[in-house]
Amino acid sequence: MTRTAQSDKIKKMVLTSLFSALIFVFTAYIHVPTGAGYTHAGDGLIYLAASILPTPYAVAAGIIGGALADGLSGFPVWIPATIVIKALTALFFTNKSDKIITKRNLLGIVPSLVLCIVGYSLYEGVVITKGFSAAAVIAAFGQTPAYCVQVVASTVLYIVTGLALDRAGIKKSHII
Repeated sequence: MTRTAQSDKIKKMVLTSLFSALIFVFTAYIHVPTGAGYTHAGDGLIYLAASILPTPYAVAAGIIGGALADGLSGFPVWIPATIVIKALTALFFTNKSDKIITKRNLLGIVPSLVLCIVGYSLYEGVVITKGFSAAAVIAAFGQTPAYCVQVVASTVLYIVTGLALDRAGIKKSHII
């Protein structure tokens, strides 16, 4: 491995660690409790990571930050769902542009919303209640407004931060 390739890999690993930590903090400590858990803006940092880092690194950041937040803030039962949902969330965004805020990345917010609502609601309605019950699934979808708030807060964080980084020319400068 050349020195440049090794340096690039280290930079990606450091950024993945940084995003994992930011996702953890914005999820575990900057949140609003809801009936079944909490709502937060941490997903906005997953969107940002996926718009900056190559996919495997962004997926890792989302999984690590989200799972740590669940585990260390008293909700370890949600870790399996978080691992799958946050990994898939990162796939809706791309780092292929020289900008963070692109039409494709903004459109990625829509399936992220659907995945968040459906994924966590089904997990709550089936896994946490220890078996399929139509009533439990329907009741779990009662958390939909909280998930919508979560995605809106995440979207605001993502757009504000992404636009600021785009204005600074961060991706064009090859700093990241």
